[in-house]
Amino acid sequence: MQEPILAEQIAKELRRDILRGNLAPGDSLKERDKAAEMGVSRTPMREAIRILAQEGLVQLRPARSPIVARPDVKEVTDDVEVLLAIEKLSGELACRRATDGDIAGIAEIVQQMVDDFDTLDALELFEIDMSFHSALAQASHNAQLAGIHDRFLSRLWRARYLSAVQRRNRASVIEHHTAILRALQARDSEAIRLAIGTHLDRLTDDIGNVIRREQEEAGSDKAPTSAISAKATLVDK
Repeated sequence: MQEPILAEQIAKELRRDILRGNLAPGDSLKERDKAAEMGVSRTPMREAIRILAQEGLVQLRPARSPIVARPDVKEVTDDVEVLLAIEKLSGELACRRATDGDIAGIAEIVQQMVDDFDTLDALELFEIDMSFHSALAQASHNAQLAGIHDRFLSRLWRARYLSAVQRRNRASVIEHHTAILRALQARDSEAIRLAIGTHLDRLTDDIGNVIRREQEEAGSDKAPTSAISAKATLVDK
């Protein structure tokens, strides 16, 4: 298997371990040990860790092993504010520019949520949910905007997952995504901004509360690490 592809697969597994809590904030990621544990060479492992550092899930440290990042509340909530603005702008542009194929693809994602909500675990459902938001950004047909959305979505991946798990409610999840889809199908930019706002209106507070609670549980003697310094970083109700 080609190393870039293998690195992406390793990154996916490590990302899932971080989201599930198997790797907690502050835990060390020793390249040699992790490579041996997963039965891979150190080169793709090093690249996988670099991918996670760019996403803000891992903090790189000079001459020391990387650690799972422990983000700062203010930094995360600032990122959320940017993401909300991007999501609404993406929705508006998608109403004007989305192809019939784009809309059909987004409708398929919503239908998958409806069909599989009760059988999927929290992480699988979350990944489908994030694919919905990514597809909406792509449907804006603005490559720069979609790229920015992807970066901020990645940086908020863990915090958004932890928040989504606490608000797993089938009726709300389906209702909110369906409202966004219907606004897109009607190509109603005002309606889609309203639907996205309703869907994400508590995102900043929810994520902020999750990070604060996690820091309190970790203890005041552990200083938070900056997700942005890692670059060298549903809520669905």
